[in-house]
Amino acid sequence: MDASVNAKKMVDEELFDKSSNDHSISSEEEDMLVRSYSNLNVSFGYHCNSYQCFSLDTDEYDISPNKRLETNTMMTSQNGSFTCLSGAAISANFTLANTNICKGLIGEEILPELDSPNSFRKIVSSPSMSRLDLLSTSQGSPVSTESSIFEISKNIWRSSAPTTVSSNFLTSTEIKMAGGAAGEDRVQAVCSEKNGWLICGIYDGFNGRDAADFLAVTLYDNIVYYLYLLECRIKQENGLYGSPEGSLNGVKSELTLAMRFAENEDVKFSETFRAGVLKCLTTAVEQAENDFLCMVEQEMDDRPDLVSVGSCVLVVLLHGTDLCILNLGDSRAVLASVPSSGMDKLKAVQLTEIHSLENPLEYQKLLADHPNEPSVVMGNKIKGKLKVTRAFGVGYLKQKKLNDALMGILRVRNLCSPPYVYTNPHTVSHKVTEDDLFVVLGSDGLFDFFSNDEVVQLVYQFMHDNPIGDPAKYLIEQLLLKAAKEAALTAEELMRIPVGSRRKYHDDVTVIVIILGNAQRTMTAVGID
Repeated sequence: MDASVNAKKMVDEELFDKSSNDHSISSEEEDMLVRSYSNLNVSFGYHCNSYQCFSLDTDEYDISPNKRLETNTMMTSQNGSFTCLSGAAISANFTLANTNICKGLIGEEILPELDSPNSFRKIVSSPSMSRLDLLSTSQGSPVSTESSIFEISKNIWRSSAPTTVSSNFLTSTEIKMAGGAAGEDRVQAVCSEKNGWLICGIYDGFNGRDAADFLAVTLYDNIVYYLYLLECRIKQENGLYGSPEGSLNGVKSELTLAMRFAENEDVKFSETFRAGVLKCLTTAVEQAENDFLCMVEQEMDDRPDLVSVGSCVLVVLLHGTDLCILNLGDSRAVLASVPSSGMDKLKAVQLTEIHSLENPLEYQKLLADHPNEPSVVMGNKIKGKLKVTRAFGVGYLKQKKLNDALMGILRVRNLCSPPYVYTNPHTVSHKVTEDDLFVVLGSDGLFDFFSNDEVVQLVYQFMHDNPIGDPAKYLIEQLLLKAAKEAALTAEELMRIPVGSRRKYHDDVTVIVIILGNAQRTMTAVGID
């Protein structure tokens, strides 16, 4: 029995196949990785009606078009948006388990009710109002009621939202959520298989986990709220108020109706609707940013360090064949596809932008916005502090008064013309086709070790060899092997290094893999470069 067969003897029938750099796995490393499952801070999976199955008709990767082999038709979610997904995360940074922002309510009361790091669980009802009330109470009166999006939106929701919102996505008992924390990272996935909706978020925190925790508590509710407003606007524009079909307590959801219009080849409406969803995502992040900085300003006498806390943001909303993405920072969403014509190779398409000084466009924009400052970038960091050019939070690089709250060497010198870090996100919509296989979402820790092409190749090969396995977990395990090898350590030695010290070898890593699916769709064998 050769080494590749031995490697398949894993718990839960999971396979550690050889990576793209052909690094073989010893039995010692294999045993360690089986035990390392307990070291994963987050590990969850979700299958719809069946699992995705990749099939190759030969052992070679270079397969010509006439060798393509159709496989069994797969069952997918009723609306065909995704077949299954998996998420996994492992920590390297030391951080406090419970943060004390909002007088401890987030860490002590709200997050424990939300977190489900090892499985999806049902959301009994929409918790938006209860969470908003808790946060409002914890923050006290806003600095300016007139300018507080948080207070205004909450009051609008109270006055206009019905007891039962029409969109099943917002309140359906079929909604399930999973997620948790790994070091300073946070991950969240919310899905309604019945209605074919999926929202995933990766929040890569830095200088503490407070900002990522805040996003985990508020951003999904913000998105839901603005989707509700979009629904109301669509209803009003189409003259549906007052009709039985337009009743907010009716059976039909106007978001669902909008999707039906979009799927019936109404290109103009479809584009308008997707633009509306992207606007919802953007406004939801803007609201969360305003609320967070308002809270920071109120609490900085007790917690001045909060002014330096921030997070990258990656949010994906999938419904049917519409994939809407928002990102701030350097987390990535990478689409794996197989062009139906031309070349028959697995292709990695990055759907996000990299907002850091490593991106020449971002670097030049920063310098252009501050033409008279010679010290905008010091030591390859903005003001010597941060590499990402767009992020949530990190108020001391956005507002002078927040920077002044810091003392001594922590304060940024010569903060002449803030902001130096921006909050305007990159958004994009993608129409999923039969060429598209899966999407990999990852914090930058994943891409410290693997290129986009390597990531999609690893996932594809793993799913081919182990169709019921966990590709997100597999990617993290391959990363640990590579990190250990680069440090001249065994994987077991690496895993024995305590969190905090292990940051020298790898970052916090969070991964979500979404296997795309369409009803009555077949998968075909493809080649891999």
